Amino acid sequence: MHFSVIIPVFNRPLEILALLETLAGQVFRDFEVIVVDDGSDIACEKEVLAFNNIMDVTYLYQQNAGQGFARNKGMQQAKGDFFVFLDSDCMLPPDYLSRVAAAVSDRGLDAFGGPDRAREDFDLLQLAMNYSMTSFWTTGGIRGKLKDPAKYQARGYNMGFSKEVFEELGGFRDANRAEDIEVSIRIKKAGFKLELVQDAWVYHHRKSSLWGFAKQSYQFGKNRIHVNRLHPGALQVVHLLPLFFLVGISLLPVFYIVMPVLCWIGMFFLLFWVGAILISATLEVRSIRVGFLAVLTSMLQLTCYGAGIALGFLGLK
Repeated sequence: MHFSVIIPVFNRPLEILALLETLAGQVFRDFEVIVVDDGSDIACEKEVLAFNNIMDVTYLYQQNAGQGFARNKGMQQAKGDFFVFLDSDCMLPPDYLSRVAAAVSDRGLDAFGGPDRAREDFDLLQLAMNYSMTSFWTTGGIRGKLKDPAKYQARGYNMGFSKEVFEELGGFRDANRAEDIEVSIRIKKAGFKLELVQDAWVYHHRKSSLWGFAKQSYQFGKNRIHVNRLHPGALQVVHLLPLFFLVGISLLPVFYIVMPVLCWIGMFFLLFWVGAILISATLEVRSIRVGFLAVLTSMLQLTCYGAGIALGFLGLK
C-alpha cells in the first residue's frame, strides 16, 4: 500500500514545518507527501522543499479556492493508491501511518477517520479547547470514541480514502463547509466501508484565541445545517443539544421574573454542569487553570454552535 499524504495549507509555514518533521519520523515509509498551498500570502515552498532529501514531497500552489478543492488538486497529482488527509495544524506520533495501514488492510477499509488530541506541551488554552471538543460534558465524548466504528463521520484533519473512492465519487464537493462530513456520507451511501480507526490519532492545534474558537464553533453549527440540506437526516437530536443549551440559558432571566422556581432549577443544573467540567478537566489535565479555562471554552463551544444551528435554520449569516 502506497499512501499519498495530502495537506492543504493557508498562511501557516511554521505549522506545516512541524507537521512535516513528524511525517519524516514515521516508522512506515511507503508514502509521498503533497502540500497544496491554497493561495497563501505567506508561502511555505521553502519549508516544504527542505524535506526533499528525506522523503518524497511535492509542493503545489493554487489560487485560493478552499481546503476541500485543495485536497482535490492534491489527489489529481497523487501517485498513491490510498489518500490520507491531514490539516496543516496537526502533528503525528511516529506510528501513525503504521496504524492506518494496519487498520485499512486488516479491516478491509475503503475510507477511515481518526480522532485528535492535545499534546502535553500545548498551551493552557489549547488544552482547554481540546477538552471542550472531546469531553462527555460537551460533545457526549463521541468525537473519536464510538462503540460502532462504522457510524463515524470522518473529519478533514485526520481522514483518508482510496483512489477508487476518489475516481467514483469525485472527491470533495465544497470548499470549506463541512466538506469532510458531506463526503463521508456520500462514501457510505455508495457502499464503501468507512470506519473510525480509534488508535490512529493526531495531535491537533486548535484556534489560537477564544474569539477564533467561538467563530469556529458557530461555523460548525451552520455547517451541520448545510450538510443536512444536502443529505436529509444528517442533522440528529444530538446536534440540537447545544441549541437547547443556548435557549435554556437565554430563558433563565425570563423564568426569574415569571416563574422563579424554574429559574432556580435551571441554575442548579447549570452549576452542576460547570462543576462537572471544572473537576473533570482539572483531573484530566492535572491543572486547575485548565479547569477554569475549560468552563469558559465549553460555554463558548455550546452556545456558539447552538447559535450557528439556529441561524443556519433561518438562512442567516
